[in-house]
Amino acid sequence: MQVAMAGINKAFGPVRVLEGVDFSVAGGEIHALMGENGAGKSTLMKILCGVYSADAGSITVDGLPVNIRSTRDAEERGIAIIHQELNLIPQLSVMENLFLGREPRRFGVIDSGRMRREAGVWLQKVGAGQIDPTREAGTLSIGQQQLVEIAKALSLNAQVLIMDEPTAALTEHEIATLFQIMADLKARGVAIVYVSHRMEEIFKICDKISVLRDGSFVGERVIAETGFDEIVKLMVGRELGERFPAREVTPGEVRLKVADLSDEGNISGIGFEVRAGEVMGVAGLMGAGRSEILKTLFGVNRATCGQIELDGKPVVPRDPGEAIAAGIGFVTEDRKSQGLVLGLSVRENATLVHLDEYARGGVVNGRAESAAVQQLIGELRIRTRDAELDVKSLSGGNQQKVVFAKWLAKPPRVLLLDEPTRGVDVGGKAEIYHIINRLAAAGTAIVMVSSELPEVLAMSDRILVMHQGRQAAIFDARTTNQEEIMTAATGGL
Repeated sequence: MQVAMAGINKAFGPVRVLEGVDFSVAGGEIHALMGENGAGKSTLMKILCGVYSADAGSITVDGLPVNIRSTRDAEERGIAIIHQELNLIPQLSVMENLFLGREPRRFGVIDSGRMRREAGVWLQKVGAGQIDPTREAGTLSIGQQQLVEIAKALSLNAQVLIMDEPTAALTEHEIATLFQIMADLKARGVAIVYVSHRMEEIFKICDKISVLRDGSFVGERVIAETGFDEIVKLMVGRELGERFPAREVTPGEVRLKVADLSDEGNISGIGFEVRAGEVMGVAGLMGAGRSEILKTLFGVNRATCGQIELDGKPVVPRDPGEAIAAGIGFVTEDRKSQGLVLGLSVRENATLVHLDEYARGGVVNGRAESAAVQQLIGELRIRTRDAELDVKSLSGGNQQKVVFAKWLAKPPRVLLLDEPTRGVDVGGKAEIYHIINRLAAAGTAIVMVSSELPEVLAMSDRILVMHQGRQAAIFDARTTNQEEIMTAATGGL
């Protein structure tokens, strides 16, 4: 099957998102679609799968014009999408999400037994056979939910499969499994559109790459005939320079000390120190307890034993409010449900944590608040029409920058980062790395969880590796490597 989009235009009110975009993908091809956050990638793919309607342009399938007005229209033509932002219904079971709207029936009644068996087959195919099909989807981790989304798309037997940041929350092992699935689909003649910001993945798995910039198509390249620098220049319109900025901070006194920390069944015996200006990376497989360390430090999970000290004084955050008051900030893994209030504006989200900084006598100084937010928008290069725009209207990467903005208004003593560059383009990542370095230079102690090992190695001073809820090792980032970290993460040390 070959799908071609020609002259696609799309605007939301006065904001033009796509203008005259051409894009095509053929069966047996993995075609990457790249661009900075806000370039229009997700919008273009949502038009292809019927979520949005184009204002102008055409779509053809095998040379014949089609009118895709809904996701059902797309599915009937063999087009399916795995969205960047998870769309599972949390109150339903995994199997109910997998077969929503097309449940197997017997004598007119939903056949739960068959649905459970078939769900198990599809979960097994994506390396998630350990997930109980009857389990409530909302109780799964972000990475597990992503695997369920992938299984759901594959169960449609799509001939064109759109993957929008499918590996953002997956571990190295799960990514390897996904790549094998993609290779098998490619061999069967399935066309795959791969939307990702991870350059290593693009050059490892894809055949071609198309780049959008500011809503326009700027070029297509064959992967074997191009390189990192050329793609970055197409995306941002300029040379990017060093991918990871140099770190020149000399750590100071111990700012955060953790000893024998345990929670209610996820982690136990955790102990480490982070100095002022130091970045402690945290690596490990999904489910190893990486995020749980941060949640316990921030008072989301209850600590059952252990000690936490800030600048030599004991603290026991019983909830996030107490953690914030103690000087701890947290950039969460799931910005959509945990990091932002989607119905509020960019301004309201950016000042939500420290609104009292702009108030006198219980009254907010709107001018001071607006000035501070405009400065943050400039510093972080948040692409928004204005500060009053609802944050849900921004692209995923720009939403992530707003999450960071919450903590830059009044930098904390300790900042916890859980997948801080998830879903952020290569230019945006560089900006976030500079922000991390700037915070470290100002004395903030940073604990950063990341599934991207090159990021952990480049941005950390030391790396704590987790395995099955316990810390397996702590390495000096300057002298270790990916193989040593993965060996520890899989219980090899």
